[in-house]
Amino acid sequence: MNRYCLTVTCPTRRGIVAAISTFLAKHDCMITDSAQFDDQATGRFFMRVSFTPEEGADLDTLREGFEAVARLLEMGWAFHDEACKMKVVIMVSRFGHCLNDLLYRVRIGALPVEVVAVISNHMDYQKAVVNADIPFHCIKVTPDNKPEAEAAIMRVVEETGAELVVLARYMQILSDQMCRVMSGRIINIHHSFLPSFKGANPYKQAFERGVKLIGATSHYVTADLDEGPIIEQDIVRVTHAQSASDYVSLGRDVEAQVLARAIHAHAHHRVFLNGNKTVVFPASPGSFSSERMG
Repeated sequence: MNRYCLTVTCPTRRGIVAAISTFLAKHDCMITDSAQFDDQATGRFFMRVSFTPEEGADLDTLREGFEAVARLLEMGWAFHDEACKMKVVIMVSRFGHCLNDLLYRVRIGALPVEVVAVISNHMDYQKAVVNADIPFHCIKVTPDNKPEAEAAIMRVVEETGAELVVLARYMQILSDQMCRVMSGRIINIHHSFLPSFKGANPYKQAFERGVKLIGATSHYVTADLDEGPIIEQDIVRVTHAQSASDYVSLGRDVEAQVLARAIHAHAHHRVFLNGNKTVVFPASPGSFSSERMG
């Protein structure tokens, strides 16, 4: 049986949940999971509903029928087929732990995405990527060719039909224009617990401040460096006995896990932009299950 989900954002008002559940019931759809949040500070309402059409209603029929409901309640909305894997382009430089972790998770079915290309400004991971039957593009970036390099990157994104770009420790700053064009469609992993220690060498910054916790932050990319809406974060404890290089090593596992969780949430349509913040709903039952364990 098909499994779909509906995502909704709209101004807060009475009757939203009733309107959605009534519509789905009239189309013989069984709700299997639902999450909602009413942000009283902004007056915005957010909802995600997973459901199965028991009488075979297709997405086109549901979309056509839902337009009147959405118009009445001023909704931003979308229906999604949960069986469809999101197309993703991964970008990486010379630190490969996040890339390798993502490729493994995709291979065992733990992430509902299809990696349609890997882009790097170095050749370090060409063999690993090609061996995984994924197209590899080496696009060198220098101060003199940055516009041309970004144009080449965007061609890969457009030609592959990628819905999401993942910066898996890609150590180049994207232009303001690319950030605007791809707003809400680029996820970065920052090797620090933002908003502290932005920019370069955050582990060195943390070491010099003698912190007792280091972490990683996955966020949407904006023109403001390391200040995009945060999707996922986690930490690991350190002591005075660790060195700056220990921080780097300890941080690798946290970075990989945080980035994977952020992509999982985005690919399952659980993340909603809410100004400079995000609303991230819990995962639906069964969404973490893998096809195999190796």
